[in-house]
Amino acid sequence: MGVDRLSLNALRAFEATARLRSFSAAANELSVTHGAVSRHVRMLEDTLGLPLLRRNAHGTDPTAEGQRLAEGLSRGFQLIQASVEQLKPGPLTLSCSESIMMYWLLPRLSRFQEVNPDIELRFNMGYGPVNFARDNISVAIRLSTIEPPKEVIRTGAVTEWIGPVCSPSYLRSLRVTSPADLARARLMVSRTRPQAWEDWSQCCGTDLGALHIAEAFNHFYLLIQAAKCGLGVANVPRMLVHDDLNSGALVAPLGFVAGPHKLSVWVAPHLSRRSDTVKVVDWLTDELRTSEPHRLSMAPA
Repeated sequence: MGVDRLSLNALRAFEATARLRSFSAAANELSVTHGAVSRHVRMLEDTLGLPLLRRNAHGTDPTAEGQRLAEGLSRGFQLIQASVEQLKPGPLTLSCSESIMMYWLLPRLSRFQEVNPDIELRFNMGYGPVNFARDNISVAIRLSTIEPPKEVIRTGAVTEWIGPVCSPSYLRSLRVTSPADLARARLMVSRTRPQAWEDWSQCCGTDLGALHIAEAFNHFYLLIQAAKCGLGVANVPRMLVHDDLNSGALVAPLGFVAGPHKLSVWVAPHLSRRSDTVKVVDWLTDELRTSEPHRLSMAPA
């Protein structure tokens, strides 16, 4: 059987379906109909003469043969994408969480644009694993809890500092002067970091015992807003509340400590030597190191 008999569209449809475990998700990614994806996969199975997917009520799972084919196709499509980008460079895409974008990156972005007016940056909101080629991501800011791709270039690692913050009015009503006073507080967390209070307790060497979390929010930006509105005490990374602390919208009665995680800048290897990539990475690295302190401090910020 010749390779020229295989449809590229069918191969793409199958790779996306096997990776996403869903015809509907594959159709959405490829901007085609569910039926078109299903027909392409069935045609590929007929051409190869063997089943590639196990279909069930909950989705699809690749067979052993299908998994081997899907892995090879994923590598191939990523190589195609990387090769095209090397020949025809486009705008760089920076990926980071919504909270980092809102509270850390955007307030600093004008400084980068003033120095580099010719560099166009696009943005991808995310905080999980990264596939540089598939998702067309050039540079990413990620926490050390996320497993990096094998080929990634990592740079600019800094320790993330964490601590409790609240509104000035809430602090006046609660009078928090020591970690023990938090037992009387309404503690809040982000669901993206449910263990934040335990991490802080261990890092500052304080045994708070069994903690009661009064409320959890889906994102840090909602958690920070709740703290500003006087709804309780939030445990957050310092980099996200730097401006609110300076403006007085929030206070940090117990200061901040070096947390258990680090932040790094990840770079797509096929774009790492582009001059605009180097400028973006150098700027991000400098900003991270400037915004995060380097010595332990329990003093109020």
